[in-house]
Amino acid sequence: MALALALILIVVGTLAFHLWSPWWLTPLASNWQAMDDALMLTLGITAAIFVIINLFVAYAVIKFRHRDGVRASAEHGSKKLEWWLIGVTTVGIVVMLAPGLDVYAKLITAPADAMQFEVMGQQWQWHYRLPGKDGRMGQTDVSHISPENPFGVSAKDPNGQDDVLVDTQEIHIPLNRPVKVLLRSQDVLHDFYVPQFRTRMNMVPGMVTSFWFTPTRTGRFEVMCAQLCGIGHANMRGYVVVEEEAAYAAWLAAQPTFAARMRAGAAGGAGVAAAAAGAGSQAA
Repeated sequence: MALALALILIVVGTLAFHLWSPWWLTPLASNWQAMDDALMLTLGITAAIFVIINLFVAYAVIKFRHRDGVRASAEHGSKKLEWWLIGVTTVGIVVMLAPGLDVYAKLITAPADAMQFEVMGQQWQWHYRLPGKDGRMGQTDVSHISPENPFGVSAKDPNGQDDVLVDTQEIHIPLNRPVKVLLRSQDVLHDFYVPQFRTRMNMVPGMVTSFWFTPTRTGRFEVMCAQLCGIGHANMRGYVVVEEEAAYAAWLAAQPTFAARMRAGAAGGAGVAAAAAGAGSQAA
């Protein structure tokens, strides 16, 4: 009886915690309400199964408890019951998986008019790149990656010269415009995750993955890495700032281009070499 009572209390306590818990979904800030709907459907089905199984076990403990003078009789299976269990389980799995697969298919199919930006994950920071005035991003290759060129943009590709490089851990995007996010990793497996957007995707070395969303409210939203990527994983944080079009345009105009960054790097390298040569001549 004590076990049956414990199971009943577990069910009641679990339902009460989930219904009145202060730790729930963050307010939605994108178009992906379908993500929440799929999650709630899965949670509802699994909650129902959790309640049914535990209450059934509690019932069985009480119903078939030991009683003096009563002996248990063996039953060697029931095909009818087995087919019912197979059918109900199959329907439940299909109902849970189908909406998620549908949402995922839509998540990776960006609208044709979506603006783009690229995220490069690196232990333990984010790098961001946007297309320049030509609307196209330059070609990249791992052989071109350096401290000055974390994206590995090809210096010979004219489409990459006006690419906008974001030096800070903060990317800005305009409100109510669909955005396609291209994801790459420089070293290990990362995952670009903004809870309020309900979107996330693994960043796999050697691959370009993507998803899209439309931000629906302004604000400053924290970016987290959702894959354990090393000892500095917890510090791999950044921000996505959603703002009105005019504020976004002003921010974008203030960011350096790939060509400007390469010129600055070359000038800095020449200055260091000249200083080293001068120091050598003075020592002589």
